[in-house]
Amino acid sequence: MMQALFQHNVALKSYNTFGLDAKAKVFAEVNSLEQLKQVLLETDQDKLLFLGGGSNVLFCNDYDGLVIHNAIKGIQVLSESDDSVLLKIYSGELWHDLVMHCVEKGWGGIENMSLIPGTVGAAPMQNIGAYGVELEQVFESLEALNLKSLELQTFKHDQCQFGYRESVFKRHLKGQYFIFSVTLRLSKIPVIHADYGDIVSVLEAQNIPIHSASIKDISNAVIKIRQSKLPDPAVLGNSGSFFKNPTVSEAQFNELKLKYPDIKGFVNEHGVKIPAAWLIEKAGWKGKQIGQTGSHAMQALVIVNYGGASGDEIWQHAQNVIESIVNLFNIQLEAEVNIIRS
Repeated sequence: MMQALFQHNVALKSYNTFGLDAKAKVFAEVNSLEQLKQVLLETDQDKLLFLGGGSNVLFCNDYDGLVIHNAIKGIQVLSESDDSVLLKIYSGELWHDLVMHCVEKGWGGIENMSLIPGTVGAAPMQNIGAYGVELEQVFESLEALNLKSLELQTFKHDQCQFGYRESVFKRHLKGQYFIFSVTLRLSKIPVIHADYGDIVSVLEAQNIPIHSASIKDISNAVIKIRQSKLPDPAVLGNSGSFFKNPTVSEAQFNELKLKYPDIKGFVNEHGVKIPAAWLIEKAGWKGKQIGQTGSHAMQALVIVNYGGASGDEIWQHAQNVIESIVNLFNIQLEAEVNIIRS
């Protein structure tokens, strides 16, 4: 019976938002923890890749191993008070579906992260964030399966070692765990975060005063902004933001500001964060197409597949962008997307 779960030479085009024609040597979809354990026990593949929404991966070639598609779904209320609600979400749930569910319930804390692609399981791995809010601000804990012992372990906030688009699961524990569920604490008395990006101007255009904006208003504003700037992967293959925003020292930022007075920067505990999109646009990449790939005309941070591009071509474009930013600004961009080679 279990052998029916395993498929061979499966096309992954519909499982990655770049729309790349990579194939998996072996493929299995799992709908429960028990099913996942059984697949792991029965596989003889040395290479293993978990795939959720496929929105943060770039396949540079076929995957010579086992791809497990996570379809474990469900949302549970663990506890509730007058002020907050504790939610357990299984990792195969789509992140945006979760946000919409919480907005409709009036549970605040993740509305600024509307329309972020991918699954809930990827959210703590990446410590996703948008428009002034990051996952770690509402994160309580997660359950993760140890891939060697097949035991379920709980990781509290501090154990996840969150950073900017980082966690322990992308560093020291990379490839050692499968995130099974995530527990978030959301507020029934939401605090509105509207002081980042274009949220205020979108609300003002709709005659919505900031002091009376609801979490649904914020969510709608974020969706409107993202849809105006980011291409729909169903129409134009992409993975959203391809690069992380780099942080430089205040001294380096001040030097750059002398040469580029219009440079943008946001002070944080590590220095000054500079929008990667500004750097890429300043370097002349915005809207530049080479073959079937290029940097999007509306958002320089997004690399797109215009149709028929290979993963290697997209990665080469990314490396060309990285090299030019080093040459111009002495800043090293880092890919936010996971580069898959096998």
